[in-house]
Amino acid sequence: MTEELWRKSAGELAEMIRSKLVSSHEVITSHLERIDAVNEKVNAVTVTLADSALEAADKADAMEATGPFHGVPFTIKENIDLEGSATTQGLPALAEALPPFDAPIVTRMKAAGAIPLARTNLPEMGLRITTDNPLRGRTNNPWDLSRTAGGSSGGEGASLATGMSCIGLGNDIGGSLRNPAYCCGIASIKPTTGRVPMWHAIPEAIQPISFRLMAVEGPMARSVADLRVALAVLSGWDALDPFSVTAPLEGPPVDKKAAIVTEMPFSKLPEVTLDAIGRAADELKVAGWTVEEATAPDLARINEIWAHVLGADLQNTIPLLEPMMSEGAMGLLHQLLALYPPANMDITTLFTERDRIAMAWSKLFQEYPVVIGPTWADLQFLHDADLDPETGADTTLKRLQFITPGNLLGIPSVALPMGVANGLPTGVQIYAERWREDLCLDAAALIEQKVGRITPIDPV
Repeated sequence: MTEELWRKSAGELAEMIRSKLVSSHEVITSHLERIDAVNEKVNAVTVTLADSALEAADKADAMEATGPFHGVPFTIKENIDLEGSATTQGLPALAEALPPFDAPIVTRMKAAGAIPLARTNLPEMGLRITTDNPLRGRTNNPWDLSRTAGGSSGGEGASLATGMSCIGLGNDIGGSLRNPAYCCGIASIKPTTGRVPMWHAIPEAIQPISFRLMAVEGPMARSVADLRVALAVLSGWDALDPFSVTAPLEGPPVDKKAAIVTEMPFSKLPEVTLDAIGRAADELKVAGWTVEEATAPDLARINEIWAHVLGADLQNTIPLLEPMMSEGAMGLLHQLLALYPPANMDITTLFTERDRIAMAWSKLFQEYPVVIGPTWADLQFLHDADLDPETGADTTLKRLQFITPGNLLGIPSVALPMGVANGLPTGVQIYAERWREDLCLDAAALIEQKVGRITPIDPV
């Protein structure tokens, strides 16, 4: 049976282990064998933790279940601290950067019974929407090895899509949980900013304002049910993140009413993306929802402010990054700074505009508790298209047109696969008001039940 266990979701595996149908040792072994079989093609897993994982599995098998992920393996992006494993950030300079202890989200997964299986790849400092770095190399999209797997949690996306992992941890300041979900055909949730604690030991310093304002950590999986359980496991205040919050995971009932967004400010959506949004709308209508077209407030202004917030911190850290990062990655950062110079927006204007736009979105959510649109506003691009000295920044920004509201406004979002078109995954993104992840997950689960899952797959 072990050769087929890698096909299962985290929840399915947890139930099988709890019911003694399989052992945790068998589950870990199946995933390690799958890594050996397919990772060479996609280069998603950077380090396997075979010895410690098998030892932990044997301990799990000798005791009663301790949590919802008892005996289940999970993978961890290489910019999240795991004791005994380097937090490399994809940089040769940090290849031996060992954290003193686990990040809060790793601690919570372990407390839920999950077992660290492997580390996964990312771009340098997580600052591209594709995954490549001089330390670990490039991660390929398992649907088309010539295309991006997304970023910055691209290693997680490709690992989940190919069955090397059943659930993993990533983070998101500009779609880094959602970009790979779209590119690889898996699911992810970007939580409300503050719901899940975020802390990094290396470098041990206060996070810059863009991270405190816009970055989150969260789960990636192949099923919405796994995202729901993982969100509950990861949520809540932690002293290491004084801005984290313990908040209810469910809110009061709302009308079954959704808006769909099909108009982007800087480009027209591809037909396959419009079809995916239409399919999601149709499934909700069949389930008794009211679904109407709407305009997302101030998308162009959101993208501009997001870029200025991120750019202000990048400008201050470029002297530190320049000696450590590759010429191509630094070139992209300089392109972005040239398009959105931090000096062009003062901090008062930035926060005043953010508040105005947040109120406009809250008003939209009062009428439509769920808002559905594209994940990326364009297709998965060929490797290194984002590094083109003339068009690279546009390649990045064009795709993030409906991503940045989640980060700038701190609102939750689920990225959901919607099938396959022309050999590549399609998908939608489901937004709701702050602290209403339950609404995103409810709508996503309903759609997923009708559309089905498209992974795991063998690399094509």
